[in-house]
Amino acid sequence: MKKITFVFTFACLMSLASLANVRLPNIIGSHMVLQKNNAVKLWGWAAPSEKITIKVSWDTTTYTTKASSGTKWLTEIKTPDAGGPFTIIIEGKNKIILEDVMIGEVWLCGGQSNMEWSADQGLLQSKEEAPNATNNKIRFFYVPKSTSNFPQENVEAKWVVCSPEEMIHFSAIGYFFGKNLNQQLNSPVGLINSNWGGTAAEIWTPAYVIEKSGLLKKAADSLKPSPWWPEKSATAYNSMIYPLTQFSITGVIWYQGESNTSTHYAYEKLFTSMIDSWRRQWSRNFPFYFVQIAPYKYGNYNVGALLREAQTKAANHEKTGMIVITDLVPDTTNIHPILKKEVADRLTNLVLSDTYGFNIKDVQSPTFQSYSIEKNKIRIEFYNAENGLKYTGSSITSFEICGEDQQFYPAQASIEGNTIVVSNTTIKNPIAVRFAFNNTALPNLFNSAGLPVNLFRTDEWKLDTSPIK
Repeated sequence: MKKITFVFTFACLMSLASLANVRLPNIIGSHMVLQKNNAVKLWGWAAPSEKITIKVSWDTTTYTTKASSGTKWLTEIKTPDAGGPFTIIIEGKNKIILEDVMIGEVWLCGGQSNMEWSADQGLLQSKEEAPNATNNKIRFFYVPKSTSNFPQENVEAKWVVCSPEEMIHFSAIGYFFGKNLNQQLNSPVGLINSNWGGTAAEIWTPAYVIEKSGLLKKAADSLKPSPWWPEKSATAYNSMIYPLTQFSITGVIWYQGESNTSTHYAYEKLFTSMIDSWRRQWSRNFPFYFVQIAPYKYGNYNVGALLREAQTKAANHEKTGMIVITDLVPDTTNIHPILKKEVADRLTNLVLSDTYGFNIKDVQSPTFQSYSIEKNKIRIEFYNAENGLKYTGSSITSFEICGEDQQFYPAQASIEGNTIVVSNTTIKNPIAVRFAFNNTALPNLFNSAGLPVNLFRTDEWKLDTSPIK
């Protein structure tokens, strides 16, 4: 009996000792990429008041901290310029050795299925790239799909080195974006993949943001349940974003919006509020770049165009940028355009120019600036068209013009310098112009760099959003 009691007591003591060990969240691990030239946070759990010592192999500094009475600890360490691999030793009652740690750039890749899709979904570009995808300087952290009603502190994932076997499961846009940055910056790149096909932006937004706005709450309450993705506000944010928010990132690339077309009226406020809430939680005003949704045959009139209009307005938000992809859509009956590498290339050019200071001209599509009525014609001026405009085919398509009856008709359009002049011979006193303003328009007007002109309208009249019969 005494022997049994001793064994039981010893087992309990060993169990308690293991509970007192220093522990780390999974986002901090071997093979990770830490943000370069920064004061990055390391954190975890340990016994109350336990002293933790941290040593890094890139310099001789020793960092010390102490766990709180609630068992949590947090400290900051200074990182050097890009490089690696390095080692980090974290020691308390136990020792943790983090190996193959790189220092470089860290980007979060978020959104719904168009960001999520990989070779697993049959993307030919990813399949063809996979045999050449061995790259020790690109690292992946793939956050699994999960939900929670409350913010969580950890995720079940780990950092892995880019290989053909890992790349085929990773976001195609994320991979090609990371590959581009690695080549252009000559720096390790860490990519955090946190996305979920079909999800609305409300799912990625903290609950307090939704609850304090009548408009956002109305839109959130109208989301319909699905067997494939959550519809309750904040549930993906709580479990797939919040646990990452102490980990230093350079910025975010985002592709989402298709599941918000029915609530397009609230999207500009929702999206910009989501961006701001993430920045507050990270305590950093990081850049946020996103892809405008593609033309698609939605079941209601104009909802896709209205969502793209809302995204265009959101792109005026501080430190954001948007790319337009209307020319990368071979089939408007497929909500998943397959040319992900080209999307990644456009994101890369925008990021290299805006965030890293590369001298790359014409990285954004032309957008509507102003218009003037000149007798029976309307002249349109654009941003991002300083070097001129061009079109493919025999004539410029997708322009419409109207008179005082507000009935729109196809318009003739011509290029004059870096402006467009629009008219219709039957309309003597035009008052408004629309360009590509419907769900499926595939316009053929570009700037000199070949980036498509964004949709626009000069009016603010209510549009038909009834079901298409």
